[in-house]
Parts: sequence; structure tokens; C-alpha cells
Amino acid sequence: MKRWLMFLLAIAILLVLTACGGGDTEEPATETEGVPEEQENVEGEEETPPVGEEAGEDEGGGESEEFMFLTIDMMDSDGNSIGTAELSDEDNGVTVALDVEGLEQGTHGIHFHETGQCEAPDFESAGGHFNPTGASHGLNHPEGPHAGDLPNIEVGEDGTVSEEITAENVTLKSGEDNSLVKEGGTALIIHAGEDDGETQPSGDSGERIACGVVTAE
Repeated sequence: MKRWLMFLLAIAILLVLTACGGGDTEEPATETEGVPEEQENVEGEEETPPVGEEAGEDEGGGESEEFMFLTIDMMDSDGNSIGTAELSDEDNGVTVALDVEGLEQGTHGIHFHETGQCEAPDFESAGGHFNPTGASHGLNHPEGPHAGDLPNIEVGEDGTVSEEITAENVTLKSGEDNSLVKEGGTALIIHAGEDDGETQPSGDSGERIACGVVTAE
């Protein structure tokens, strides 16, 4: 009888040990399975860019389409370079910083024209004034001005002009009706005479003596 009890006790101990051993085996397996899932989530977060500020910044990095600053090469009727006009987009329009030489002393009209072509000697390839709204010409005209109309410039005795003027009715932002960097571009033209601010279609400002192409390219 004692032997039988000892036998049953031994079997019970083996069963307990087996049960404990099985539990120890399952727990590590569970922990191991959890690790790859966490790793996959982390990797997925790293590989997939967030749809948020970074994506918006990439698209907004399209400041390339908002040309805040452009430099125009100005040429005379012989096709020679006579200086530059630096355009910068401001809250109140486009600032034109003109630095040109080789002109006749006196007052000269200056305008943005509708086509970005400067074919010497007469620059007629630039077309008429830039006028997307169909207004009348002249800063002094009650139904004006053209978007491309600018204040007159003064050339010194030495034939140079270094002046900053503002074009209040245009922009360098692409896609706008009054954008100077529209398809085909525009042109900046200096005339031989003074713009009277009223006479149609160009203020009786005379021949075109200097030209520069305004383009985003």
C-alpha cells in the first residue's frame, strides 16, 4: 500500500512539473511574437512620410512659382546691354530698381509691355502696354491706368539713371491676371520722351529706345 501511494505521489509531482514547464515555454513565445509587430510599426512610421506639415512644406516649397525677385537685362536699339532693372515683389506692387546708362538726358516714359520680346531696333515685338483689365492709359487718366503704366524717370547729364519706382498694379506671382511672369512673359520699355499720363495709347512718349524681357525662365 505504501508503494502504491508513493507511485501516485511521484506521478502527481511529474504532472505538476510538466505543467510548470509548459507555462515557461509559452510565455517567452508570446513575448517573442510581440517584438516583430512593434518593430514593423516603427519601421512603417519611418518609411511612410506623414501627411502634414512636411508634405505641405514640400508643396508650399513651390515658392519657385512666386518669383519674389528678378533681374532684367536692359538693351538699347543696337542690341547692346546698357544696365539692369531689378524687380522685387512687395505688398504694394512690384518695385523696379533701375540702373541704366547710355540714355539721353531728360524725362522718359517707362512701361511694362504685353509680350516678352525685345527685337531691336524698334522693340515693336513687345506689343502694347500690359493692360489685362482693358483700362485707359495714363496715371492721370480717370479711367486708367494700364497695369503696366509707371511714373516717368529722370536721366542725368551723364546719361545714367539709378532710380527706384513702384508698379502698383502688377505682381510677380504666377497665375494672377496681372502677373508680369505670365506665359510668354512681358517687357520693360523705356521711351524717348516723357509720358504725359493721359494721351492714348502710350502718353505720347515717343519711340522705344530700351527694352528688357521679364520672364520666369
